[in-house]
Amino acid sequence: MQRRSFMIGATALAAASGLIRPAHAQGRPFTFTSWGGALSDAERNAFIDPFAAMKGIEAINTSPTETAKTIAMVEAKKVEWDLVCEGGTVAFQGEQMGFLEVLDLSKIPNAAALPDAMKAPCGLVTSTGATIIAWSESAFPDGGPQSWAEFWDVARFPGPRGLYTEFTYNYEAALLAAGLKAEEIYPVTPEKIEMAFGKIREIKPHVTVWWGSGAQPPQLLSTGELAASSAWSGRMLAAKAEGAPVGFTFRDGVAWGNWWVIPKGSPYVDLAHEAINFALDVENQKKLLPLKTYGPVVSAATEGLSPEDSEILVMAPQNLEHMLLLNEKEGWGYTEATLGSWQQLMME
Repeated sequence: MQRRSFMIGATALAAASGLIRPAHAQGRPFTFTSWGGALSDAERNAFIDPFAAMKGIEAINTSPTETAKTIAMVEAKKVEWDLVCEGGTVAFQGEQMGFLEVLDLSKIPNAAALPDAMKAPCGLVTSTGATIIAWSESAFPDGGPQSWAEFWDVARFPGPRGLYTEFTYNYEAALLAAGLKAEEIYPVTPEKIEMAFGKIREIKPHVTVWWGSGAQPPQLLSTGELAASSAWSGRMLAAKAEGAPVGFTFRDGVAWGNWWVIPKGSPYVDLAHEAINFALDVENQKKLLPLKTYGPVVSAATEGLSPEDSEILVMAPQNLEHMLLLNEKEGWGYTEATLGSWQQLMME
């Protein structure tokens, strides 16, 4: 994925008409960084574009998120990103390592609507997605695997597999494939980690792609290079809407949030707090709904939706009851505990 940056449309228009109020700290505008693709589009359209227009400022969107780059910026005291969309484990990593600002919740009153699992001292969830099971319709025209146990069953569902390049999501998927119930996945223990590694070794000969970019699974499933893969829900919804020959299920998915964090040393700390609060406003959360990729985290934003409109939302009760909610703090723990052993497993 190539890094891209662009001025958001609303602020470009304001600049052209002379209405923009520049907010240039240290000679640059406010900068938001996310993962790219459907998620960046959703965040730009629902949150960053309207926020910048409301404030009358210039804002820049960039992608992709790179945690190592955030850390390097902070260490060099040359922070170029002011608000970053990260995985939840980074919110806890940043707190422990000190490269993220501790959020002042008095400046983010809308955070009171969030469930506790979507909050951390250095990050808050602003939208939701999931890691789900997806497949190529050319490989499985009658429907693909409906659980991680079936995903692992290469005899019943033959063909090359794709899995995420990190242990995140794979820990949960492997244990569900091994027969553990959702309520048994956490807390993480050495025994569960070893069980997960064993299941991954079992399927590893069939994994031809360890993907690191969310664009890869829908593309590789569309071309038939992969028969089945784990994938991010928003990417699959966007691909399906464009007519890609892919299928997917929320069943057995790993639900998670998109966490917004502030790199320590940003010259726009106060503005970043305002942007987070803006994103968590109920009316702004509702702006995610017509985009049909990543969904709201504030439950009030989905009240009154028809079953048809809510069926693509990760947090809809009919979906969530069949999914596992990722425990981000536990995820940070198992990520730290397996840094070396995961790399060794990848080289086996």
